[in-house]
Amino acid sequence: MSFRLGLTGSIGMGKSTTAALFAQQGCAIWDADAAVHRLYALGGAAVAPMAALFPEAVIDSAVSRDVLKAIIGRDPQALKQIEQVVHPLLATDRADFVEHAQSDILVFDIPLLFETGGNARMDAVVVVSAPADIQRQRVLQRGTMTEAQFQAILAKQMPDAEKRARADFVIETDTLDHARQQVEAVVQHIRKGRADA
Repeated sequence: MSFRLGLTGSIGMGKSTTAALFAQQGCAIWDADAAVHRLYALGGAAVAPMAALFPEAVIDSAVSRDVLKAIIGRDPQALKQIEQVVHPLLATDRADFVEHAQSDILVFDIPLLFETGGNARMDAVVVVSAPADIQRQRVLQRGTMTEAQFQAILAKQMPDAEKRARADFVIETDTLDHARQQVEAVVQHIRKGRADA
């Protein structure tokens, strides 16, 4: 039975980079955002049910995330309807990953892990964190969102301090080398615990 490690953290904290560092240590990675992209892509499992709910959101046989955002912006109740379609499909995708993964440590990269209660399905949780000024700088440097959009996303996410308090491990992503050292230490700790058990 593989060890299930949840990986989470607020926007701009370095989650994707940290996931890649775990992959370098031989961990298998399930990325919730990538799974949603697969579900929404041409031939994806969410396209037909989404077309039934919001026909305007399906463009060229794929679900447009931008159109969905606009729909949610107009009607906050739409998010619940979308989640009722997507969450079961994500659960299936995740189960498929678990069944076929070949690693002793499975890392589940899930942005809203605590917010959705997903931490209950994990053996341990890693929270990636960085000082607020670094977080803000990273997000705004991407050039994909405004300060107002960044603040709106932060408002929906559990505060960083609370995530850190609930984590089994905290990885500071202030520098890549520091993050790498911490990832190596977490993996060694888990593997040693499994060997001793």
